[in-house]
Amino acid sequence: MKKNTIFRRTVMPLLMAALFVSVSAFSQNSKDKRLIEDSKESQAAFVKSDSLMQSLFANSYGYVIFPNIGKGAIGIGGAAGNGIVFEKGTPVGSAKMKQVSIGFQFGGQTYREVIFFENQAALDRFKENKFEFAAQASAVAVTKGASTNVKYRDGVMVFTQEKRGLMYEASIGGQKFDYTSF
Repeated sequence: MKKNTIFRRTVMPLLMAALFVSVSAFSQNSKDKRLIEDSKESQAAFVKSDSLMQSLFANSYGYVIFPNIGKGAIGIGGAAGNGIVFEKGTPVGSAKMKQVSIGFQFGGQTYREVIFFENQAALDRFKENKFEFAAQASAVAVTKGASTNVKYRDGVMVFTQEKRGLMYEASIGGQKFDYTSF
């Protein structure tokens, strides 16, 4: 009887902990793992364009990186992309971004985007899917020194970096996000 009690009190909790750790480690599928790698490459590209962004990545409460957003328009436009959400530098989930815009616009482009969260409340708003950008929200195009004078607004700061394409645009629209935890 003592052996059974010892087993229940020591070995069983260890087995349960090992099972939990192994399930957590494999909860990210191969698509998520590739997206994490793409996000880290995008982070390096942002820092390469503006080395001051390194401190934003290091000091923000969290951030979401969309490494590849596709955008196209002829009058009515749309954009979409998938990204990874980081909390204190650790990947915690994935996000989808969708955008619709109306106005004078023509062309197509791909770009990357990073949204920094100043504090836990701002990140929690994003994770609860209560977060979207209206037409008045602005993103800063990353160039050398671009991050120097940018300030958080409502707990967020947004940067974009064009990858390729050409877009003529005078439009209004908004971005909507959907978060899924790992």
